[in-house]
Amino acid sequence: MLTALLAFLGACTIVAAAPGPSTMLIIRESLRSRRAGFLTVLGNETGVFVWGLFAAFGLTTLLAASELAYEVMRIVGAVVLVWFGVQTLRVARRGAEVSADETAAAAKSGFASYRGGLLLNLANPKAAIFAMSFLPQFVPSDAPKLPTMVALAAVWAVYEIGYFSLYVWFVGRMKGVISRANVRKRLEQVSGGVLVLLGVRMAVES
Repeated sequence: MLTALLAFLGACTIVAAAPGPSTMLIIRESLRSRRAGFLTVLGNETGVFVWGLFAAFGLTTLLAASELAYEVMRIVGAVVLVWFGVQTLRVARRGAEVSADETAAAAKSGFASYRGGLLLNLANPKAAIFAMSFLPQFVPSDAPKLPTMVALAAVWAVYEIGYFSLYVWFVGRMKGVISRANVRKRLEQVSGGVLVLLGVRMAVES
């Protein structure tokens, strides 16, 4: 059992380490504040757990089997990604014009950060399909499938909270460098550009 759990956590690490939209959004929000970054992580992992539950109950199979449902989610996901990217690029373009009051207001908007992480994850059909193919591989043959997959989904989400919190911590530790206007602007430009490109790729891929 311990060996299977360690293998599962190793696989979770590989999944989390792969760069993707959620990683970019977490970094973007962490540039604002640690609180915003951590709440984005919580939102993203809520989405992970939801898709894990869907996979446990076999609901993601419906998404995989329905081309129309998948295409609708793919387009919605692309729009969400592009929207986040454009918003980030707008902030980068404004740069020093963003007042301290606006920055403080953004940092206080915890629900917006949580909602952003959740929305981005739930709007990604690949996350649903991946949960469906990922979790069943680690269910022992002699274990009850439903409760085991629910438990694995919970472990997956909690583990990634810890993993991505390291990103938030690292960005916070680099605050002295990142707080420089030109450095922050470049980071915003890079993260915004990557989010837009990921959205465009999701929109045009089959």
